[in-house]
Amino acid sequence: MLEIEPLLADEEIAIRDTVRQVAENRIRPHVAQWFESATIPARELARELGALGVLGMHLEGYGCAGLSATAYGLACLELEAADSGVRSLVSVQGSLAMFAIHRYGSEEQKTEWLPQMAAGETIGCFGLTESDFGSDPGGMRTRARRDGRDWVLNGTKMWITNGSIADVAIIWARTDQGIRGFVVPTATPGFSTAEIAGKLSLRASVTSELVLDDVRLPESAMLPGAHGLSGPLGCLNEARFGIVFGALGAARECLETATMYANTRLVFGRALAGYQLTQAKLADMAVELVKGHLLALHLARLKETGRLRAEQISVGKLNNVREALTIARECRSILGANGITLEYPVLRHAANLESVLTYEGTSEVHQLVIGQALTGEAAFR
Repeated sequence: MLEIEPLLADEEIAIRDTVRQVAENRIRPHVAQWFESATIPARELARELGALGVLGMHLEGYGCAGLSATAYGLACLELEAADSGVRSLVSVQGSLAMFAIHRYGSEEQKTEWLPQMAAGETIGCFGLTESDFGSDPGGMRTRARRDGRDWVLNGTKMWITNGSIADVAIIWARTDQGIRGFVVPTATPGFSTAEIAGKLSLRASVTSELVLDDVRLPESAMLPGAHGLSGPLGCLNEARFGIVFGALGAARECLETATMYANTRLVFGRALAGYQLTQAKLADMAVELVKGHLLALHLARLKETGRLRAEQISVGKLNNVREALTIARECRSILGANGITLEYPVLRHAANLESVLTYEGTSEVHQLVIGQALTGEAAFR
């Protein structure tokens, strides 16, 4: 509507279109069934997306594509237009697990893990959240203690995407020197997982509990560049950036579906799209969607020039996910009873966005981040 495409580079358009085609051919035909059965061929998809260069695509070197923040955002948008669970697989792999190693890891850790993770041959997860400590990760109970030259980890992590299928976990634990990160091969004795069942959202995604029972690691397993909460929070900002774009994909898919439906559904002898109330709904949603696109693109350009701040990412995540969820719900109303079935993607997206609204920082947390930037006062406690 506002001709955003001229604002994109040719390479960014090509990457967007390639990922869109993969989503169209590989994901959309199957995702409703994956959602209904709460399964996803995650390892197979990871290898395919790795071959495409999507995993860790915004990182430099070690087998990563080193593409622009805008290109990465557009890839997230197209993946989430298919399903938030698929975008979560890519986001956790590239912006949490791989980014943690890339930003904070030793040269040996980068060389060992990143190439095979970029190829999708090795899957990673990110263990920060605990059952009692989500928005307040500084209260985590997982501990790492010294035993000679080794580290011994004990604790549990909850709501971990990719957890049960991961080959390597980035685990954040409390030590006598503060919170530190560890690269933990999941085959290490004492490491176990349990997949979380009964989800009503992100069903086409693996979500797990991680249990660490005297997991013994060599000294070299620690991420040397991460000290305190700034380490994991830096990773979360990377993931939140992808969500700023990704949520728009879900909203776009819902709006396109509702518009097509309204043009073909006859009500009282005429197309539903011909009624003023329907057009008002569609117009309002289109305005919010294009505003979200412009916001996301602006944040991407700031990121590419090294000027993106945490509170700006919070603005994007808060606005775009909140508006995407509103759009999904409104589109469901246009579809009526058909909107509650898996024949259409609308309620599936709405259910997924309920999770996206609260993971990687709840709306309330992002409001407080923005509030602190505006007032200079921290209101978290």
